[in-house]
Amino acid sequence: MKTGTLLFTLFISTLLQASTVFAGDPLVSIKKDVSGYRLYNRGKPYFIQGAGGYSHFDRLQAIGGNSVRLWSANGVAPYLDQAHALGLTVTLGLDMGQERTGFNYNDEQAVQKQYDQVCAEVLKYKDHPALLVWAVGNELDQFAYNYKVWDAVEKVVQFIHKNDPNHPVTTMLAGVPPQHIKEIITRVPDLDLLAINAFKDLPYIEKKISDAGWTGPYMIGEWGPDGYWESPMLPWGTFIEQTSTEKTAACEARYKTAIEGHRNRCLGAYVYYWGTKQARTHTLLSLFLDGGQEYGVQDMLMRQWTGKDSPKTAPTTGALTIEGQDVLKGCVVKKGSYLTASITAKDREQLVYRWELYEESKEKKEGGDTEAQPPKVDARFDGLSDGRVLFQAPDRPGAYRLFVYIYDGTGRVATANAPFFVGEMAISQNP
Repeated sequence: MKTGTLLFTLFISTLLQASTVFAGDPLVSIKKDVSGYRLYNRGKPYFIQGAGGYSHFDRLQAIGGNSVRLWSANGVAPYLDQAHALGLTVTLGLDMGQERTGFNYNDEQAVQKQYDQVCAEVLKYKDHPALLVWAVGNELDQFAYNYKVWDAVEKVVQFIHKNDPNHPVTTMLAGVPPQHIKEIITRVPDLDLLAINAFKDLPYIEKKISDAGWTGPYMIGEWGPDGYWESPMLPWGTFIEQTSTEKTAACEARYKTAIEGHRNRCLGAYVYYWGTKQARTHTLLSLFLDGGQEYGVQDMLMRQWTGKDSPKTAPTTGALTIEGQDVLKGCVVKKGSYLTASITAKDREQLVYRWELYEESKEKKEGGDTEAQPPKVDARFDGLSDGRVLFQAPDRPGAYRLFVYIYDGTGRVATANAPFFVGEMAISQNP
């Protein structure tokens, strides 16, 4: 065979192979081989290195992230376009009514109306180039007892498979509810993968879903530091929040063992929350301050996702104390008393400290529902030295929380907070 003929034959063979990958297969697919399950995006293996949120997409891309999770298709077009412009994919949520907020899955008319709305959203966005995975509902299992919800999910999954064979479909669960997973296996047989939102429980997810009967692939829809619902509690009903340094260490350990360590079934994960969100406090799950400053978690993610260290790193801190008292034991003070708060911090840069005092949140929202930030207390802080400050306790008895923000001048920040109770006796308030 002549050289020119050989080259032409190889060229045609290459074209045919490319045609097979892109024309014969879905744009996004899940395949199983000897090593386990793997997600493919346009013919190439794709492990989700993602974050859930609606801002700072450029920062996600800069540290090696490749995907964004969005919870709703309502007004989503600008976010899809922004993600695509940065080379990011999107797991797009489709809103489904939740029993805990009053949706009744016995109401056939309401269920049909919801189905029609969701189907319209699927048809509208199924061809967007940023789309990776559909997520039908978020935490539909939470405080739910009517398993007909999964019949409604299956109907949507079937519609998507018929009208959009290019993208897998999942549903997001709050942790691992065994009975709901058993119902999903029976009632939603067409689901492509399971998605779990998990925080402190993350290292145990694979075993738990296996014990519940799910043997297929999964991804983590939300993960991060300890949530308020799984943290130490104080006598007056509030929780202890980790410092940003403790959060970073916990997230790194969880990522290595529970996400990276289970690539045979776990297709990737979305860290939560990529932005600023009030969840009992404005710092608990937020990965940015309102001013855009980043925590140490971003430095850790860059290291995990790219194998490179960030040139700028967030400060590290010790524990925040009030009058030298360990916050884990509960700090109870007299109204109007003068108090000294202290914290240690380290960084390569000169540090600046800022202090704030808030009433303890009385919100009881769940499942990521919007919470109002509690009232800020007009308090005066007199700096005694770096990391040490004098302030006066409020005159009104009740639960409060002291915050400190430690800036390094490079766009990085460390945070800590300490709850305390003003009064002679800490009565349970269940804030």
